[in-house]
Amino acid sequence: MDPHSDQVRIYQLVLLNVALQIFDGIATYEGLKLGWHEGNPLLVAAFAYLGTGPALLLFKAKACALLMVLHRFSHRPGVPAVLGLLAGAYGMFSLLPWTAKFVGLLI
Repeated sequence: MDPHSDQVRIYQLVLLNVALQIFDGIATYEGLKLGWHEGNPLLVAAFAYLGTGPALLLFKAKACALLMVLHRFSHRPGVPAVLGLLAGAYGMFSLLPWTAKFVGLLI
């Protein structure tokens, strides 16, 4: 395979994951304002200490920092698969549920 196309694919996966993190943070914030509940108990505990906005910013910044570390080591075997799995997990456990909830408001 072409090394350049591999790097482009990895870059696209990193951008997709960052976009999913941003979506998750905004959707969580807006969902909480609507009275819905957060499913991550660590994040719920952080809300009590830091407040909703600061806790979400901290958690999302840490997730994005991890993505940057993965990008830095993208030449290692397995990193593209990890980025793909992360995107799939956030798609399944964040994007789909939040989208379904918000679409439900319109119906």
